[in-house]
Amino acid sequence: MDGSNKYIVQLSAEARARLESITHNGSAPAKKILHARVLLMSDQHHESGRYHDHEIAAALGVHLNTVARIRKLFVQRGEQPALDRKVRLTPPVPPKVDGRVEATLVAICCSPPPEGHVRWTLNLLRREAVGRKIVTRICRETIRKTLKKTRFSPGESSVSAFPNATPPAWWRRWSSCWTSTQNRKTTMSR
Repeated sequence: MDGSNKYIVQLSAEARARLESITHNGSAPAKKILHARVLLMSDQHHESGRYHDHEIAAALGVHLNTVARIRKLFVQRGEQPALDRKVRLTPPVPPKVDGRVEATLVAICCSPPPEGHVRWTLNLLRREAVGRKIVTRICRETIRKTLKKTRFSPGESSVSAFPNATPPAWWRRWSSCWTSTQNRKTTMSR
């Protein structure tokens, strides 16, 4: 069964030009190019006649059902749903670090480090998060990315996770400069 009577693909000249530009350009995702080629070969007004599903499947190296599904999507929903992949609403794997875990990691970083350590390292944070049963398992790279996202470094000497943007009034950079006299040196603030 070819299914050619039920879902007939009829492309306009503009649609044919768009699909041909997708296949010739090569900058689109591979699946989109493949779907465009299926639609071009399925066109009722193809210059060498419409190909049957089994011919398209053999020529492009896809399953017969894939060809039928692309044609059905095109006829029922239009060009874009037939070409593009369906957008996922949720990721395939839920993220390990949510807002609660992120806030707890920042709070741990702000607390004093364990006995015998000068500062929190990523491995210490990982062990602490697993030890407090915040997460069951986590790698140091996930902790690093989380802390980078919050713009906080575990080795920083600041007390706060979010330091002030402006330095205190008593902190100034001083530089030395030579005045017109060669032997006299004065300091100036910038």
